[in-house]
Amino acid sequence: MAYEPNWLSDLDAEDINFIKKFILASGSLKEIAKIYDVSYPTVRLRLDRLIQKIQLAEKASDDVFINLIKRLAIDEKMDLDVAKKIIAAYKESKEAKS
Repeated sequence: MAYEPNWLSDLDAEDINFIKKFILASGSLKEIAKIYDVSYPTVRLRLDRLIQKIQLAEKASDDVFINLIKRLAIDEKMDLDVAKKIIAAYKESKEAKS
């Protein structure tokens, strides 16, 4: 039976393909930039976002809503400042109900 860490199941096929190419390129971001025909900073940004996704999965809270908001911000589907405000307001409302 193969072992699959929790963080791996949170990644989409595109992320896993990027990791595969990264490993096959011996971790060379310059080589990855050539493969994808993009600039080095673009590859670095993609790697940084992938790192954030993995970190989020590793330290995921028990709160599904907060995890969703964080994921939307990492995937740039929501502005980071807006995400922070939503999470803060959500936590305040939960505390007020307690």
